Amino acid sequence: MSKRLAVLLGAVAMPVVAAPAVAQSTTADPTQAEAADDTDGVADVIVTARRRAENAQKVPAALSVVGGALIDQSYTVNTQGLTTLIPSLNYSSANPRNTAFTIRGLGSSVVAVSQANDGLEPGVGFYVDQVYHARPATAAFDFADLEQVEELRGPQGTLFGKNTTAGALNITTRSPTFTQEGFAELSYGSYNFAQAKGWVSGPITDSIAYRLSAVSTRRDGVIDNIRTGRDTNTLGTQAVRGQLLFKPDDAIQMRVIADFTNFQAYCCGQVYLRTGTSLRAASRQFGGPAGLAAQFGYTPASTNAYDRVTDIDGPLGVDTNEGGVSAITDWNLGFATLTSVSAWRFWNWDAENDRDYTGLPIQSSQHIPSRQDQYSQELRLASNGTGPVSYVVGLYGFRQRIVGRPISIYGPAAARYLIGTTTGTNNTAVPANLLDGYGQDGRTDFRSRSYAAFGEVNWRIVPTVTATLGLRYTQEDKDGYYNTTVSGGPATTSAALINARLGVLRPQSYDAHDSDGSLSGRGNIAWQATENTMAYASYARGFKSGGINMSGLPLDNSNRPVLATAVVRPERNETYEVGIKNTLFDRRLIVNIDGFYTKVHDFQATVVENSLTQTVQLRGYLSNIPEVTVKGIEADVTAVLLPGLSARTNFAYSDGEYSNYPAGPCPLEVQTAATTQCSLTGRRLASLPRFALTAGLDYTRPIGSGAVFVHVDTASRSGYNGDPSLSRFTYIRGYNLTNANISYRFADGLEVIVWARNLLDADYIQNLTIQAGNSGLILGSPSDPRTIGGTIRFRM
Repeated sequence: MSKRLAVLLGAVAMPVVAAPAVAQSTTADPTQAEAADDTDGVADVIVTARRRAENAQKVPAALSVVGGALIDQSYTVNTQGLTTLIPSLNYSSANPRNTAFTIRGLGSSVVAVSQANDGLEPGVGFYVDQVYHARPATAAFDFADLEQVEELRGPQGTLFGKNTTAGALNITTRSPTFTQEGFAELSYGSYNFAQAKGWVSGPITDSIAYRLSAVSTRRDGVIDNIRTGRDTNTLGTQAVRGQLLFKPDDAIQMRVIADFTNFQAYCCGQVYLRTGTSLRAASRQFGGPAGLAAQFGYTPASTNAYDRVTDIDGPLGVDTNEGGVSAITDWNLGFATLTSVSAWRFWNWDAENDRDYTGLPIQSSQHIPSRQDQYSQELRLASNGTGPVSYVVGLYGFRQRIVGRPISIYGPAAARYLIGTTTGTNNTAVPANLLDGYGQDGRTDFRSRSYAAFGEVNWRIVPTVTATLGLRYTQEDKDGYYNTTVSGGPATTSAALINARLGVLRPQSYDAHDSDGSLSGRGNIAWQATENTMAYASYARGFKSGGINMSGLPLDNSNRPVLATAVVRPERNETYEVGIKNTLFDRRLIVNIDGFYTKVHDFQATVVENSLTQTVQLRGYLSNIPEVTVKGIEADVTAVLLPGLSARTNFAYSDGEYSNYPAGPCPLEVQTAATTQCSLTGRRLASLPRFALTAGLDYTRPIGSGAVFVHVDTASRSGYNGDPSLSRFTYIRGYNLTNANISYRFADGLEVIVWARNLLDADYIQNLTIQAGNSGLILGSPSDPRTIGGTIRFRM
């Protein structure tokens, strides 16, 4: 039944496509069709991708736009929800800190070992109201009261403050208004899901306006811990934003924004997914009659991930928050507009995890309390008018500091599980309590400074042809300090036992510095073939500065840190793109298609050490992959089929591979006790679905004094490998996710809604993890089950 309904939904949405679906440019807001009743066409979508307000159909670049009304109608409150609307955007999060999102498969893509490394810059820039957020973790928070979201694909930097190689998410919130308005919404659903959000805006004086927005979400856990009787993976988020708009005259205005968001929850656990096998000794593998589980007489809570049960015995919890203050000033000088964006932001993180993911007391605690502060200043001068030459030039400065405290403590089962019963060349007997209470404490301190000058010029050579050239020079300096100590556990004078313990956790201390300067840019030629058709071709060269390993270094055969791996090389990206944008049938149909080819040299990624000890230490550390290539086709189609009925479908095909990766991590199935590296050259890029499709329908029909609204959105992704080793045991199958709601809006603004998230109750894995120690135990985060609920909305 689920498959038939998914096919039916796709069949309803697809008639608007005249050719095989492929996806790109503008995802129009369905409710915007209401604003175009005079023509029954799709309303113009205005974007600021080039730092000036423009019709998206006139911007010669691959971008997707999701309007605020669609965000509200689809109950999209975070970046993960955007993936249901934008196929080229992939998002994965094991917990708010370990958050990864990519565009076209590029960015920082492997969640299990990714963003915990503070020395890695994201490849996808995340901007909210023109302010760059340096840590991907802040993209996991909820947001409310959005004007629109723009996804910009390919290298950015000639117009944006911070340089990014894979693309950018440009999020704009609604500004204060000089007319009084308000919105309130209350929702309740399955698993005691409860959400309240709203905003109010209006004038304070003739020249000052305010806006206050808030959202709060609560939900019981969807994974049952049969050991503790407590549900895990609860939701508990709050966000508030206050704004003031100062507008003394038409020439100058300043918008001051302060916001705070927090996430407190009994989260985030994973469940048993499957057991893989390696070529190691049977006693060092998780499964089998002689395996680790059998040695402890342990059986997982369930071998079906979609039972959504666990038996973890360690502490679990997330307490994280972020916020900041920014001021955006625009001054119209006549010939150009001068813009200043000043901001300070912070991010606090603390969480505990049961990192062995079992009911065995192997690791009793692990968490990394962290604090990040960032300061940024951007100055831009953008030309006004419609002359043959337009430009944007700017300066950008950015500083950040991240201080962390890596803590890890082991329990009474750790020695047997991680070391075994004997150790060393003399087969010294290992006491069962050798690691009980043994642990690590430390301090990390990462600082970065970035300064840049950038500019872009558009020259209309003839009325229908425009050439664009953009350049950027970036200078970045980074310093990292890492220091950990070990202590605890029973006293011993045995050299073999001391070495065995150090093989699990060894103190490390090092300093590292990196300094990079680079020129990047892009060129573009656009041809307005007709009033409604534009074709373009572009070349872009992106740059991402070198990184510093801030999660500890890999060990050599003598269990000593490899200092040469402290700094990784800069990443350089080349992207070629062609596209065509069409507005047809009096704006009733928009069809945009693009094709791209991207080559990345020295792709920065986090890989897992395959040291000879093969114990829990298996550090995730930064490294360079010599070359990665991705090519594909994308298309977006939006149509008004009938008065009140609009449809959209967006498709992305991406073929990514490790085109040069001779020394990568080894798949589990070929690992022996001595395996250290394997060639992955020519293999598919991890965490990138080959096909992704999103589609949606919106229908409005007046009934009585009000109107009925129906909204359906569906997203499908093909399977992909969830781990950079590309093991056959870490493959994630494709899936379809469908959401829907139906509502009635009364004439006085009251709206009553019935909704369903994951309407077809699809089971799929959001991300997976290989248990540290490479025992073969594979864990996964299952999809949330179907949630049904109701909402009451009121608009002033």
